[in-house]
Amino acid sequence: MTDVIIFGGTTEGRLLSELFAENGMKIHLCVATEYGESLVQKNKNIEISHERLDADRMAGLIKKKCVNTVVDATHPYAVIVSENIKKACVATGTEYIRLLRKSSQAGGNIVTVKDVSEAAEYIKGTSGNVLVATGSKELAKFTSVPGYKERIFARVLSLPEVVEQCAKLGFVGKNLICMQGPFNEDINYGMMKQFDIKHMVTKDSGTPGGFEEKMRAAIRANVDVILVGRPPEDGLSYDQVVKGLSKRFDLSIKNGKEKDKKKNVWVIGMGMGDPDGMTIEASEACRNADVIIGPKRMTDIIGAGRNTFNEYRSDKVIEYIEEHPEYNNVVVAFSGDIGFYSGAKKLIENADKKWNVFPICGISSVTYLCSKIGIPWQDAHLMSAHGINANIVGEIRRHEKVFSLMSKGADINELCGKLILYGMDDVKITAGDRLGYPDERIVTGTPEEICKIEFSDLSVVLTVNENYDKRHPLGIPDTEFIRGDVPMTKSEVRTLTVSKLSLSDDSVVYDVGAGTGSVSIEMARAAVNGSVYAIEMEKDALELIEKNKVRFGSDNLHVIEGKAPDALIDLPAPTHAFIGGSGGNMMEILKLILSKNPDARIVINSVTLETVAETVRCIKALNLNEIETICVSVSRSRTTDNVHLMLAQNPIYITVCEGIK
Repeated sequence: MTDVIIFGGTTEGRLLSELFAENGMKIHLCVATEYGESLVQKNKNIEISHERLDADRMAGLIKKKCVNTVVDATHPYAVIVSENIKKACVATGTEYIRLLRKSSQAGGNIVTVKDVSEAAEYIKGTSGNVLVATGSKELAKFTSVPGYKERIFARVLSLPEVVEQCAKLGFVGKNLICMQGPFNEDINYGMMKQFDIKHMVTKDSGTPGGFEEKMRAAIRANVDVILVGRPPEDGLSYDQVVKGLSKRFDLSIKNGKEKDKKKNVWVIGMGMGDPDGMTIEASEACRNADVIIGPKRMTDIIGAGRNTFNEYRSDKVIEYIEEHPEYNNVVVAFSGDIGFYSGAKKLIENADKKWNVFPICGISSVTYLCSKIGIPWQDAHLMSAHGINANIVGEIRRHEKVFSLMSKGADINELCGKLILYGMDDVKITAGDRLGYPDERIVTGTPEEICKIEFSDLSVVLTVNENYDKRHPLGIPDTEFIRGDVPMTKSEVRTLTVSKLSLSDDSVVYDVGAGTGSVSIEMARAAVNGSVYAIEMEKDALELIEKNKVRFGSDNLHVIEGKAPDALIDLPAPTHAFIGGSGGNMMEILKLILSKNPDARIVINSVTLETVAETVRCIKALNLNEIETICVSVSRSRTTDNVHLMLAQNPIYITVCEGIK
């Protein structure tokens, strides 16, 4: 016994038949051609016929199969066929369900018109050659276009009667292209370039009709598309039909328990904006996909004529795939390469537990840009400022080459301003904007030159700093600091103090009682991708810290005016803290630090014995883990009359402790 009759050789009709057949339903699928039949996966629960039926013969089939439900999944332009199905259902008292095909989200420049007559009228207001790919039946309507014999290139079936009909209308020679479709993307593209096509008239013929390939070719060739709109109709989406029939036949398709077959999910790196830059493997995955998921700017390019879903967040992507059991072959697209600062990592980690996941690499923005300007990138420091506060200036200071993804176009101008402020105005900047798109821009210049240019949010930067600082971040000579009259921690003690903190590359550090900022500067250089907060209450000292920040280009150093602990309240939780001066508030300062991060690592420097005693009391009272206390005595030589005299500095007590969770 047959459960449902489905009319349609469309992708949706095929997927619907296969889905319900795999779940035990008996399906009779009516397609128009043997080709349509060949696309359907063999299944004992699917019976296929490919005869063309009128309303009476359809009614006869419905009676013969004794079904109560008919699904019309025919092509949107097959108006007469749909009318016959409706008549057959009325005559037999059978429920009629119309499955509506999702409108195309094809990219490129598209103008939608209601019919072929309106398309011909639109063409009259344009210039340039036109490819008409709507067949020969309504070709006569294009004879109203001035100069149509030269401008219009008609693509029709290669049948004698069709050629004769077109010739009578004046379409002959190179302006009459007689070929049997559908055509692949390269053939479409070749025709458009060969005949210098500027506009194409077409209908949304779906995947079997080669619509996707036409749209992809049009995007490549920069051809405007005049799309004949679909006839208006009412019905249900694919998802609604699946849910409705699942409920009626008591199938739990949504949760997928009835299916043992795992989905295939291709996670592809699309490369740059040009679809020609995709790998062959990625292009093949897109051609075979039931749905393509990714940001709209990507699905507009690679999703023409396909089912698409615009999303990039891994949890939302996985949720969508789970809610759509009809899609067995899924492509999730990411820009550039999936291994270079890509959201693909998180998706693969989670999706790999559920489905068959196939990662496919793409061309990254760094390889693309560097190849364009002829610079090797194997020695470049790679980073991303996308959505985070990255210290690009700090990396430029210590690397000859730095490549970074930018979050916004304005970030490039901000970077240039900082380089000028920090005296790094001789750095060479190359900015890449909308790489791979038709409006791609690559500009090179000094920070002063580049800061005057506006960029889009799809931008990247490569910097070359021939005068980069090769030195270790610690051990800056005292003479390099701007000092004034404010006491400064000397080089030897400063180096030992920062090393005892055991900073990471991304540490968040408090410097309480920062003085001239010498310790802050070295901490900022060591934690180049972290943040250092220099807390100071003296006006003269605050000015010195700001001057030293500019002198050493420490963009990740934040100067905070105020007295601790009050000045620390609104700061982010620290991973580390250095206390060089507590102003008599050591206990309160330590309590606040530990309230923000119970296991913070803290270094306290003491010059007087009273401060040492206070440090010991606080450690005991707060139950801190005292790692070590050392006393450092430093003597420096001075030459007098060819004699070296050693001049002793005040001894410093360095205490290292940690909070206990």
